[in-house]
Amino acid sequence: MPMLTQPKLNFLYSEPATLESRVGNTPLIRLSRLAADLAPAVQVFAKAEWFNPSGSVKDRPAANILRAAFENGDLDSSGERRLLDSTSGNMGIAYATFGATRGIGITLAVPANASPERLSILRALGAEIVLTDPLEGSDGAILEARRLAHERPDRYYYANQYSNPANWQAHYLSTGPEIIEQTDGQVTHFVAGLGTSGTLTGTGRRLKEYNPAIQLVAVQPDAPFHGLEGLKHMDTAIKPAIYDETLADVNLSVNTEEAQRMTLRLAREEGLFVGISAGAAAVAALDVARTLDEGVVVAIFPDAGFKYLSERFWSNK
Repeated sequence: MPMLTQPKLNFLYSEPATLESRVGNTPLIRLSRLAADLAPAVQVFAKAEWFNPSGSVKDRPAANILRAAFENGDLDSSGERRLLDSTSGNMGIAYATFGATRGIGITLAVPANASPERLSILRALGAEIVLTDPLEGSDGAILEARRLAHERPDRYYYANQYSNPANWQAHYLSTGPEIIEQTDGQVTHFVAGLGTSGTLTGTGRRLKEYNPAIQLVAVQPDAPFHGLEGLKHMDTAIKPAIYDETLADVNLSVNTEEAQRMTLRLAREEGLFVGISAGAAAVAALDVARTLDEGVVVAIFPDAGFKYLSERFWSNK
């Protein structure tokens, strides 16, 4: 197999010297020690999305949603309307980051049990935070954002990341082409967690256009109540309008404890200090890879671990 390369193009943004121009083009990092038991012709790679400006995969859809809102006239440089959305943290941080560069106020409905690190970052970036019932999770935040949007349409542009096509289109235009280029077209399996589902939907559609034989693997929690922040248990959650349940070739469930164990192993055996949803993606990617005689498995690692340091599992031995 030829040596893998890094992408040379930014597929969404071409303007030099802007924060948005730095979105995407994240590296692939090969898992070596954790993949030592695999067949020799099988490789597993992490798409390291914490290299984005605000530190997560959500920079791609957030920047694209803001760009589309300006192009459509939903937002403008006067700053009179604020962008409103629900978030568990990363999307809000991305909105607040790029909103600051454009002079747009950001209002976010966030579950009250979001990690204190995420809430502190949002406040530092100047976002207005509306805390929602932690027992209702991301669905409760969605319902609150809908209520605010209905009450004050003059004040808010409701971005609605779960229904906004600019979400999945960001991945269709950037993440998919990057993976094709980085693997010299050799990718055989793509693994992504389901939250809004934008990553799997956009990247998956682009990969399937390139090669219909590429297998798409969707990862979600194994139960409605879980600790995999940012991921949805689709059978019991409000399904995103952009979610295409026919797209994935394989659907895998991961429990919180095995994702936590894998997150620790990634840090201690691969030097990859990542978030819990990356641990879940790694569990699924390695499970898939163990069934193969040959192949290139690429998994999305959404963010680094800094926003989760208050979680107790980090001290486990």
